[in-house]
Amino acid sequence: MAAEPNTAEHRPSPAAPDRSPEELVALAEAIAPTLTDRQAETEERTFYAQDTHEEFAAAGLYRILVPRRYGGYEYGIGTFLRVSMALARGCPSTGWMYCLGAAHAQAAATFFEERTQDEIFGSGEFLCPLMIVPSGTAERTGDGDWVLNGTWKYGSGAPYATHFMGHTMVDSDGNGEPEPMLFIAPRSEWRRLDDWGGQLGLNGSGSHSIVMENGRIPAHFTIERTHASRAAVDGGTPGLRLHGNPEYAGGPLSFMNLEVAALSVGMAKGALDAYEELMRTRTTVVPPIVGRASNPDYQYWYGEATALIATAEAAVFGAVEQWTGLCARGPFTREHDLRLSGVARHVIKLCWRAVEEFVFPTAGSSSVRHGQRIERVWRDMSTFHTHSGISVLLPTMALRELAQLRFGTGG
Repeated sequence: MAAEPNTAEHRPSPAAPDRSPEELVALAEAIAPTLTDRQAETEERTFYAQDTHEEFAAAGLYRILVPRRYGGYEYGIGTFLRVSMALARGCPSTGWMYCLGAAHAQAAATFFEERTQDEIFGSGEFLCPLMIVPSGTAERTGDGDWVLNGTWKYGSGAPYATHFMGHTMVDSDGNGEPEPMLFIAPRSEWRRLDDWGGQLGLNGSGSHSIVMENGRIPAHFTIERTHASRAAVDGGTPGLRLHGNPEYAGGPLSFMNLEVAALSVGMAKGALDAYEELMRTRTTVVPPIVGRASNPDYQYWYGEATALIATAEAAVFGAVEQWTGLCARGPFTREHDLRLSGVARHVIKLCWRAVEEFVFPTAGSSSVRHGQRIERVWRDMSTFHTHSGISVLLPTMALRELAQLRFGTGG
């Protein structure tokens, strides 16, 4: 069940309490090349290895967004996204699994009350997939708690997760109109299915389904009439009141989209790394036979890809700067949230263009065989384009809502 609540006398400390944000990013950058050589085994296993998990934990990478009062670093989304980007550059699947497992400490610390946070952050680490699509069923117990049953798909980060956060539909007011309920389920209340792998890409991202069979959830582990991607933060949040940190009152949708945007930059950088190696070691295929680095066409393709990826990276951290500034000034409105989500969408488009238009087609057939680094990045980026939030909801409903809010036209 839930961990014993924290007290002022007994709070965990990070493995390296004096580690700075710059040191954490440098650690991730040092780890990333070791992940590249293990991509095949990661895909075969469908998640990154136990020793990689232990290395992340020892480095403190799981504590970046956890509040200080619970033994976390509380360094904010900028540091977290730099670490995620670095890991995705080494291995897209590992970066995805790490990011979408560790990111949701931010949501938990934002939306849930002190009593809940005392319990869920009891160990100082919090790894928690977040499923956006409501699923399953929930029934009230006699004492006001909930019993949940169902299957929630695409639980990226599930293999080493301490909790899982999801949504289900409930009749909160007794009027027959179902509304979303956000909940956190401790690891003891659910199990992971062995159903990931076999997709086009991201086969090592640990995106398994999660099943609950009569999982009992305390009432204070739920928030009725709340969906994590749409929750209003402009009136203040439990996290802001508890921690005094304005980043725990930031736009949830934009942070979710910036996570994936940062991952796309990391993946594209990995593809560019492999392309640069080809530039240095391969020759042109038609006369005059020269090294690719000396050929004007390859110079152009490399330069275009580099510029696109650099623009995308600048946009990510420009958006992060706006996000943190909006948090500090407050209030962080839904319009702000949607506008920054739009930035994230175009970051992803820039990275995809760099890989799909310039890197992949000019690398050469031998460099895009199955298992080659550029081929793997192409598969992984293709797969995350099938994510409904990225390919369907963000470019349609979210952008329309942004315009509707701006002009007051309604839906």
